Amino acid sequence: MIPRETIDRVFAAAKIEEVVGDYVSLKRRGANLIGLCPFHNEKTGSFTVSPSKGIFKCFGCGKSGHAVGFVMEIEQCGFADAVKQIAKKYHIEVEERELTPEEQQRQDDRESMFVVNDYANTWFQDQLWNTAEGKAIGLSYFMQRGLREDTIKRFQLGYSPERGNPLSKALKDKGFVEKYLINDTETKVGTGIIGKSEDGRLYDRFRDRVIFPILSVSGKTVGFAGRILKKKDNVGKYVNSPESLIYSKTNELYGIFFAKQAIAREDLCYLVEGQMDLISMYQAGIENVVASGGTALTKPQIRLIRRFTSNITILYDGDAAGIHAALRGIDMFLEEGFNVKVVLLPEGEDPDSYANSHNASDFIEYIKQNQTDFIRFKGQLLSEEAGLDPQKRANLIKDVVDSIAQIPDPITRQVYIKDSADRLHIQEQLLMREVTRLRRDKAIEQRKQQEIEEHQRELADAAQAVAADTPSADSKSNPTINPTSSNKKATMLDENFQNLLQLVIRYGERPLYQLQDGSFISVGTYIIAQLQADCIDAPNALYQKILDEFMSHCNESGFTAENFFKFHSDPAISQLAVNLIADKYQLSRIFSRQSISDNVVQKVNVKSDGEQLTELVPQLLLELKYTIVNMRIDKMNEMIKEAQENDNWELLRELLSGQPALLDIKNQISKQLGNRIITL
Repeated sequence: MIPRETIDRVFAAAKIEEVVGDYVSLKRRGANLIGLCPFHNEKTGSFTVSPSKGIFKCFGCGKSGHAVGFVMEIEQCGFADAVKQIAKKYHIEVEERELTPEEQQRQDDRESMFVVNDYANTWFQDQLWNTAEGKAIGLSYFMQRGLREDTIKRFQLGYSPERGNPLSKALKDKGFVEKYLINDTETKVGTGIIGKSEDGRLYDRFRDRVIFPILSVSGKTVGFAGRILKKKDNVGKYVNSPESLIYSKTNELYGIFFAKQAIAREDLCYLVEGQMDLISMYQAGIENVVASGGTALTKPQIRLIRRFTSNITILYDGDAAGIHAALRGIDMFLEEGFNVKVVLLPEGEDPDSYANSHNASDFIEYIKQNQTDFIRFKGQLLSEEAGLDPQKRANLIKDVVDSIAQIPDPITRQVYIKDSADRLHIQEQLLMREVTRLRRDKAIEQRKQQEIEEHQRELADAAQAVAADTPSADSKSNPTINPTSSNKKATMLDENFQNLLQLVIRYGERPLYQLQDGSFISVGTYIIAQLQADCIDAPNALYQKILDEFMSHCNESGFTAENFFKFHSDPAISQLAVNLIADKYQLSRIFSRQSISDNVVQKVNVKSDGEQLTELVPQLLLELKYTIVNMRIDKMNEMIKEAQENDNWELLRELLSGQPALLDIKNQISKQLGNRIITL
């Protein structure tokens, strides 16, 4: 268990903008910082970091939290692991904490796999620099490719010997557990650094290869790519680590850890294909470069780049294969709102060879002189291939239109439509109509899919509601206020309860009313006491846990509800607290609207919610009760109708006899609310 004081030290030291800034490119906007959310796909930044409050909030997907919560979410790790990572950044010593068995197992699996990869990474480098075979084959290869020693060490390049499976033996001798060495394709446990034959023998997966470690955006060794140096039949040129708990090739980009700061600084990313292309460019002085690793680009990879820039320049070989490789995956860049440029290097050159024969300034100058936007590049290339063939030209136009239709920004689309119409010698209006049709069809398809998903959710919710709302024998004659109805007012119920929770979190420890003995009852204590007095339960376990946590800690010396819940070790509590802090409660309609009296509009004097607590707390409690009573009346009306249809006269009499009590409660609350009641 990490001591509370240690956790407090980590929270106090962690600057949210620095922690988030290791993963997301942030730009100043007033008192806050803005960037693209790393948790969902977006083209306009809605991800906000508030240094003064120490929180982040995405107004697109809703994710929010503090520095530790951010690391937990982006690294998919537990609370303790996130605390330790931030503590390491700020040089704070942290003790281990006890976890639940499930948390402990998952953390053990992930940490053990990282340990295996770290050991293997060091071992590969040692083989390269300190063994005769490694020097003669691996180091010699890198040197022949023009890499300096400092570059080889920076990218942690290594070598795996050809014979004897020495890594397997070294790992076993060190006591590493076998399940973390081999890979289970179902559970994704195990690094796969070691393979296992059908007869049970262990072997080195990367033997007889030079090694390129794959680092995550935060710098952790998540996997390896191994390049064979001797041509062998039925043996692939590259071998990569298998999919695991810590590595997914669709989510990683080679070199992103080394390039992220330069990409954000230059507001531009160069994309190449191979590891050597990237390393040679980096050595030449061009640091804002990443590599796809020879595989097809994926949306997660593109969105990883999008965290740092929306400008991408793709460099490929000048041969036919390189030209057509430049076409693959580009539409995804356009769809994500990128400004895409393409550069084809001179015939016979690739980024690796060109970087070795030119310095950074010459290379960048060549790029500036020869880059072209993707639509123009694609149109020119396909136009040359189509020639005068009418069918090929029709296919060319369709291909170009398909790409233009992916562009989200209407002004950019219009510019490309006009330019393409001129170049392809076709009417601009015709291209416009086709682009509009494609986008309309896509929107309709997306809307249909959303409707299907929404319908499926509604069916699932309805099924749960039927099970939850089946009345018991007691409930037939006891119309107690109980917020379990699944009708449309449930949304209002949740909103009402969150409004009260927000007051508990923001002002829970503040005095509200003075008692006869001279003591004070706090906001949070009063709200909870009123809920208990009216037998009102929280709509869900999370809300109830917050109330319970408040009552358990509110009498502790120095207790501040906002900090307690904002920095809570339970990520669900922490995130909800941050949401309620970030989305500051808009005062109840009683305080924020204009009132109409005797045909005269009177502007209400709006004060802060802190100043209005003595009025606001009772108001929100009444609004909650009003919603609950209406829900119960609706449910009773449904039961009355069902009893009539089934000729269940005994139940009908019981229900009708209980109905006046509910209506009387509603009328009493209405009188207390006056003209402030919310029409449902």
